[in-house]
Parts: sequence; structure tokens; C-alpha cells
Amino acid sequence: MVLEYSKEIELAHAVLEQLKDAIVQLQEWNKDVANMNELEKSPYGMQRLAGNFMLIQVIGESVKKIDGYTNGALWQYRPEIPWKKVIAMRNRISHGYYDLDTEYMDDIIKNDLAPLLDAVEYLLQITDELYLTV
Repeated sequence: MVLEYSKEIELAHAVLEQLKDAIVQLQEWNKDVANMNELEKSPYGMQRLAGNFMLIQVIGESVKKIDGYTNGALWQYRPEIPWKKVIAMRNRISHGYYDLDTEYMDDIIKNDLAPLLDAVEYLLQITDELYLTV
């Protein structure tokens, strides 16, 4: 499928920017955390965990919005990212917050954010190029 400039692509581009910001913020917040379980030991740590879960939820919601705007057309450019699982992650947090654990979050932060950020930056380049052709 060939993408062309549209209002939906413009909206998707804006959400990609927000998505990138959320990923970078989550990475920054956790760069000094060796073990997420340590955060459970203090009220401040629990606030950090809640903030982390919120940003992970924002990431999933952003992907869901982009999927809706583009009918999934952007995902073809980075098929190695399990986009539907990112949306499912958002649903898991939204509907089962108290069933979540820090190991789940730790795995996401340590293993999934860097490749997701690479993909988002690539998709931002693609949508930028569409602006240049208009």
C-alpha cells in the first residue's frame, strides 16, 4: 500500500510525535532503576511505578489512535513491531491495573522501548516525507 498525504496522516504524525515523547520520557525516568521491585518499597517509588504504567498506557493508546487514523497502513513499514500487542498492552493496563506486576513493566522498559522508539522515528520520517510532497 502506498501512502499519500491526507488529514489522517497529518493526525497520525502528531500522535507519533506524542508517542515518541512518551517513550523517551519513560526511558529517562527509568535509566537509573536497576530493579523495578525496589520501587515498591517506598511511597515515592510507588508513585514512579504508577507514572510508568500511565506512560505505558499512553503508548498503547497512541498506537491505537494511529491505527485508527491510518487503518494500520503505517505498520507495514515496521512489521517487526507487534503493533496489536502494543494496543493489547494498553488494554491490559486499563482493565487490570491491580493484576499488573513490576516484572511486566521491567520487561517492557528493558526490551521493548528501544526498538519501538526506532520504529516511531522511522515512521516520523515517512510521514515527514509525505508533507514534502504536498
